[in-house]
Amino acid sequence: MAQINVTNLTFNYEGSFDNIFEKVSFSIDTNWKLGFLGRNGKGKTTFLNLLLGKYEYEGSISTSTVFDYFPYEIRPEYLTQFAGDFLEELKPSCELWKVLCELDQLQVDAEVLYRPFETLSHGERTKVMLAVLFSGENDFLLIDEPTNHLDKDSREIIKDYLKQKKGFILVSHDRDLLDACIDHVLVLNRCSIEVQSGNFSSWWENKNRKDNFSRMENEKHKKEIDKLKKASERTRQWADKSESSKIGFDPTKEHDRSISTRAYIGAKTKKMQSRVKQMEDRIDREIAEKEGLLQDIESPVDLKIMPLSHHKEVLLSAREYSLRYEDAKEPLFTDLTFELRQGDRLFLNGKNGCGKSSLIKAILRKLSQQTNRQDLTLPVWGKGAEESGGLSIASGLVVSYINQDTSFLKGNIKDFCREKGLEESLFCSILRQLDMERVQFSKNMEDFSEGQKKKVLIAASLMTPAHLYIWDEPLNYIDVFSRMQIEKLLLTYQPTMLLVEHDVMFREKIATGVVEL
Repeated sequence: MAQINVTNLTFNYEGSFDNIFEKVSFSIDTNWKLGFLGRNGKGKTTFLNLLLGKYEYEGSISTSTVFDYFPYEIRPEYLTQFAGDFLEELKPSCELWKVLCELDQLQVDAEVLYRPFETLSHGERTKVMLAVLFSGENDFLLIDEPTNHLDKDSREIIKDYLKQKKGFILVSHDRDLLDACIDHVLVLNRCSIEVQSGNFSSWWENKNRKDNFSRMENEKHKKEIDKLKKASERTRQWADKSESSKIGFDPTKEHDRSISTRAYIGAKTKKMQSRVKQMEDRIDREIAEKEGLLQDIESPVDLKIMPLSHHKEVLLSAREYSLRYEDAKEPLFTDLTFELRQGDRLFLNGKNGCGKSSLIKAILRKLSQQTNRQDLTLPVWGKGAEESGGLSIASGLVVSYINQDTSFLKGNIKDFCREKGLEESLFCSILRQLDMERVQFSKNMEDFSEGQKKKVLIAASLMTPAHLYIWDEPLNYIDVFSRMQIEKLLLTYQPTMLLVEHDVMFREKIATGVVEL
């Protein structure tokens, strides 16, 4: 058991005006199961890279432990090789028998090590890399978003696997995973960093209590400051009035006063001015105590969406619909039957590779053929695909689509808005409501974090009035606070939606129905 001590850590990227970290200090234990939380762009992945020694920084990070990082970099030449052939290149101390033991815990057959890596599913690749990661001894493991793009079953397996482990930092926005797997949290707040024992739910409960206390203290200080300011102003006015009466008087009107009273008036004025100074000092102390009370409070702005109403009740229906790729032995799915009515929020559920995204692209392809909208034409079929059964879409349907892929985002915000026909000022306003810093607006989107790229797609969809919102894994990389913000939005406006999303808590709150593939 060792400690990692961070002292006065300061870091920013070259050419950036804002520091990612500034004089940050804290300590963590390498025996912990540590969840790492924070808004998108706050520096979670950056901090992991600092631990790995990838960047220069000010301050110190002292520890005797050795770090290893997930996900490993998979070089292009690895894709055509068997995973078993390059394990030692991923982790030099790796022993095959230990990897096989870890794969068994992950419920994966050893044969995955003897297939070309490019043929493995997202889930199989993740499990192979986790098996390699945990095959070492005494390493402190840095695990960055292990469940993105994974189906529900794979997430459950990884959740059960990580429950048995310790000695890691887990970066994740999946509340269910965090609750199950961690015993401490490291949180990047707005203006501070805190380390706390417990899981996500216990931290969130404590945070709400702390935030409510800070709000009450803030209100108390505001009232005290207002009261002191009014009293100070009254006393100042009395002092000024008294001071002005020291010199000059009318004997016919003030027959009881003489020159000798001047000293008395001066002493009285001085006493009142002293009281004013004391009140001003108290005001300064109250303001100082008030400062910082609200700096770490998360106050998400309520988002808005503009769903359209369609003249038909049923917007989309499938009747015994099947889809098979041209060279595949088996169809992706067969005899799929469901209806999507106005107000429904249907989640497509199934294992990776079962055809969820392919079904969405088939719907968009059919829609683009009906409406001649070229912006919705997607490379659905690859080598070609065969459809059977019925897939019908209401005429005149307007769809807003979020792709799970963000690699196409290039250039700056201004260019993106011009290309999509979006009002730039409103678009930036929505991004600010999703807690994206203004400094990001001057950067190219290639330099955004994955979570920030997702927020670009979500903001664009929210700005698009539509009958149907089709979102394909919209929450990958999105921070916990924004997930809750989006949950509230969807429950308030209740747009008609077809979604693929594996966040269990999100689906439980939002779904009106589930379509199993």
